[in-house]
Amino acid sequence: MADKHNLTEDEKVLHGMGYAQELARRMGGFSNFAISFSIICILAGGITAFPVAFSAGGGFSVSIGWIIGGVFALVVAASVGQIASAYPTAGGLYHWASILGGRGWGWLCAWVNMVGLIFVVASVNFGVYLLLKDLVLTGVLGMDTSTWGAVHASVFVTIFAATQALFNHFGIKVTTMLTDFSGYLIFVVAIVLTLSMIIWGAGFDLSRLTTFVNNTGEIGGSVVPEPRTALVAFLIGILYPLYTITGFDASAHTSEETMNARTAVPKGMLHSVFWSLVFGFFLASSFILAMPDTTAAAKDGFNSFFVLFNNHPMPGFLKALLAIGIVVANYICALAGMTSTSRMIYAFARDGGLPMSAALSTIHPVHRTPVSAIWLTAVLSAAACYYAPFMFALAAGCALFLYISYAMPVAAGMLAEGKTWTEFGPFRLGTWSKPFAIVTIIGVVILAYAGTQPPFNPIILPLFPDLVFPLNQLTNPLIFLAVALALGWFLSENKRFKGPPIGAEIAKRQALIAAREKALAAGE
Repeated sequence: MADKHNLTEDEKVLHGMGYAQELARRMGGFSNFAISFSIICILAGGITAFPVAFSAGGGFSVSIGWIIGGVFALVVAASVGQIASAYPTAGGLYHWASILGGRGWGWLCAWVNMVGLIFVVASVNFGVYLLLKDLVLTGVLGMDTSTWGAVHASVFVTIFAATQALFNHFGIKVTTMLTDFSGYLIFVVAIVLTLSMIIWGAGFDLSRLTTFVNNTGEIGGSVVPEPRTALVAFLIGILYPLYTITGFDASAHTSEETMNARTAVPKGMLHSVFWSLVFGFFLASSFILAMPDTTAAAKDGFNSFFVLFNNHPMPGFLKALLAIGIVVANYICALAGMTSTSRMIYAFARDGGLPMSAALSTIHPVHRTPVSAIWLTAVLSAAACYYAPFMFALAAGCALFLYISYAMPVAAGMLAEGKTWTEFGPFRLGTWSKPFAIVTIIGVVILAYAGTQPPFNPIILPLFPDLVFPLNQLTNPLIFLAVALALGWFLSENKRFKGPPIGAEIAKRQALIAAREKALAAGE
């Protein structure tokens, strides 16, 4: 628990950036770590996106690819954490990009980050549905779900989103309790699942982890149905760790709810990425080691993990407990993602960046949560699943959009550091700052190429299965979004949008800040 001085210092920093303390500041350092660790959730992407790497480059992409992707994520988290330490605000990425790169750069970053966060909630909730159906209902309870289709997926995803919105609605304390619990749950289930795979697995052929096998094309169960070169297959496999180890900006988005935020937020990001990298490596490697036959497993395609888990000779009671634990962890992962997304929407709307900004930046006087932003997140994340009910299209989009949004303030900071950016927080990279920024930018360019490689066709609306959209790759919606944002900025937002407060505007806001905080304290 932070003392009064730390809490007062947090408010002073926030006031100095032109914002009132509207959200309830009740999160400690562990809770800030736990919300990012819960969104990363190696039991989510580490399982549901496993076929992406395995059907691309075999065990090599799963293990060595995980290390490469995880180390890159750690570099990005450090670069982002340095900026978060200087500017601890909700909607951090947008705020940082605006201050360091200009309001247009910040506006663009906000939209890219918001789309990526919505994809996080959508992809994880769709993953919860798959895990519940295949691990618990089919694997544990023995139900026949073979005839389940798009309508079932739509109903479950809607229920998940609605209940997660309710938890978020009633205060950060409720959400924090769940994400704190999830932090411990992920550690326990990951360790037990890893040991179970090894103890009751097929053997210890470690060469499986270092042998590259190009499984693209028919051999990989049509996960990547077109044969690709070894290099492209490897790059596609990198989507596996980067989809999993993402969303750590949740620590930044909850800055205004975290005590001693300038120190706790960068620590929360770095620790969540590091421990996910370590435990995720052993977890993913155990899947490869436990396979009776990797060639046969590759042919299972999208079902490779489910076939492995449901046929694994571990004790039945243990399998049931693990299945339930995995589903619960994934559900809380999406819940944490909704928390992060709603804070980003709230912060962007607070500065007038969205339609109906006044409503979306409203804080509930009792629960001190951005209720309108929470329910908008629920609606948009469910709608994303209705539009693209293909797990790996959502996964690739999530990784691509989020990492681009991470690189935007980092790139702006690299150019501004020592010039217009002269005030820093307690977490500094020093001489590593610009090298890390360069690695971040180059890595995101490579990720953008990899993320548009797998063919995601056809796109089918679950509620309207007869409508098939010929979008063969993620490239098409990316181009559409880029054109829409360019038109939106130059035709409208360039003249209307002012960005976050800077300079004299911050001083002008102090009276309004005091009045707003007094009204909230009175429950108004």
